[in-house]
Amino acid sequence: MNYISLNDGVKIPQIGFGTYRIPADGSAYAAVLEALKAGYRHIDTAAAYFNEEEAGKAIKDSGVVREDIFLTTKLWLQDYGYEQAKAGIERCLRHLDTYIDLMLIHQPYGDVPGAWKAMEEYKQNGKIRSIGVSNMTPAIWNKFVPQFDTKPSVNQVEFHPYYQQKEIREIMAKDHVKLEAWGPLGQGNKELLTDPVLVKIAEKHGKDVGQVIIRSQIQEAVITLPKSTEPKRIKTNLEVFDFELSEEEMEAIRGLDKGTGIHNPDADGVEEMLRSAFVIKDE
Repeated sequence: MNYISLNDGVKIPQIGFGTYRIPADGSAYAAVLEALKAGYRHIDTAAAYFNEEEAGKAIKDSGVVREDIFLTTKLWLQDYGYEQAKAGIERCLRHLDTYIDLMLIHQPYGDVPGAWKAMEEYKQNGKIRSIGVSNMTPAIWNKFVPQFDTKPSVNQVEFHPYYQQKEIREIMAKDHVKLEAWGPLGQGNKELLTDPVLVKIAEKHGKDVGQVIIRSQIQEAVITLPKSTEPKRIKTNLEVFDFELSEEEMEAIRGLDKGTGIHNPDADGVEEMLRSAFVIKDE
């Protein structure tokens, strides 16, 4: 496994296991256990995934030393504001039943600076090791991040060969903020997974297209979070350290960028849609 040093000195495994849309009916527990068995040491969940408890239990039951696992969760926007965020963080800590390696602002709307202040305090007291943001576009970044006392360690955004986030990466690089990729395989986009450029590269290396995409992200110094509930796919998504893409191949992949993805955080109505999606209730 490759590790990346964040701008606060914390080291993070470069490949993580994403749990978005894995239901808390035993499926999330089984998937996280399978991922840890396969060799993943970075688990990504969120309050809004409603599977923190299963992820935390799988980590505890895995037999892997807790300090060897990097655990990420995210604060939902109903909990933004200083006092609300403290309550939201405590809820996450209860659900996970362990400390948090990385906590993110999940959706960047509302009193983000207030929530950030609370997260900074929890980082200082050691219950959270590192803090970051998610879904921040250049416009949203420039609205909020200058108000922060400390810079984020990561920005988790949609990232794959068809959407390479060049503008926000340039902004983040000034403060050594790392990009984390959600939807790194295009969330099953058939066009992407059968793209002739990627198929040709995969055939050359004896790999599948998903492995080529993940390998390219590794070489771009991106932290990538592929998700699957299939044991075979969980395993093969990690088998990307036994080959290397040439600079010519990397340039070919960079040339696939379309500049847009499936989610536009700047679009009208997105904040309202997310706020009305659901409410996370206290126990």
